[in-house]
Amino acid sequence: MLKPNRVKQALRRGEPVIGTMMSEVRSPGFIWMLANAGFDFVFIDMEHGTYDLSIVADMIKVARLAEIVPLVRVPDLAYQLVAQALDAGAMGVMLPRVETRAQVERLVSFMKYPPLGVRGATVGRGHTDYGPAEPQELVGHMNGHTLVILQIERAQAIANIDELLAVPGVDAAVIGPFDLTISLGEQHVLAPAVDDAIQRVVAAAQRHNVASGIHIADSTVVLEWYRRGMTMLACGSDLGFFNAGAQQTLAALRQGTGVKREA
Repeated sequence: MLKPNRVKQALRRGEPVIGTMMSEVRSPGFIWMLANAGFDFVFIDMEHGTYDLSIVADMIKVARLAEIVPLVRVPDLAYQLVAQALDAGAMGVMLPRVETRAQVERLVSFMKYPPLGVRGATVGRGHTDYGPAEPQELVGHMNGHTLVILQIERAQAIANIDELLAVPGVDAAVIGPFDLTISLGEQHVLAPAVDDAIQRVVAAAQRHNVASGIHIADSTVVLEWYRRGMTMLACGSDLGFFNAGAQQTLAALRQGTGVKREA
């Protein structure tokens, strides 16, 4: 079955979508829990995460069944990394460390079937939910529904932002604030220079009719950027949710029992 990409459809309408990231938990059941919680999408992290393709493919299968949109952050710009994630059923790919128009053009080419790109075609795999598809049906659907996402996290990307977002086929620019802060030589993700750089991305995205977004653990920061025009909103991670929940529960129990942690 050729599933529509509800996240891409919402972004095209200018509507906000809310997601998170998985980088450590290997159980596909966690994906289903995120879907049950109501997240629109999940980034499966192959850049900093510990996942190989077989684990990612299992997570993608569950995501598609649970109706949360699976997106993969690939570790690098290589055809096999992009194509294998998409054939496994990922409904979009995010490329980190984007800096040049040439990188973006290659990414779009890897993600699109001819005549828009060079992606090789197959059916009966994860991206068609193991069902059939006619050749032009496959091309039209996947070229229209696959989400092309640039992660903007370098000073050079900020300088080149208009030419990056002008490449046909780009759907979203998502800020990586921690790396961007480092690249700009700043000490804090809320530094004025970082804020100014992110605002430049939001403005450029609006000029080029591309969605903008951010991934950060602080929901107040995410909401502030939503108010300033972002619509692809990613907050937290599997690690963050576990740490926050564990710490909150333990603190409540220690306070209630009076039991202190021994030094």
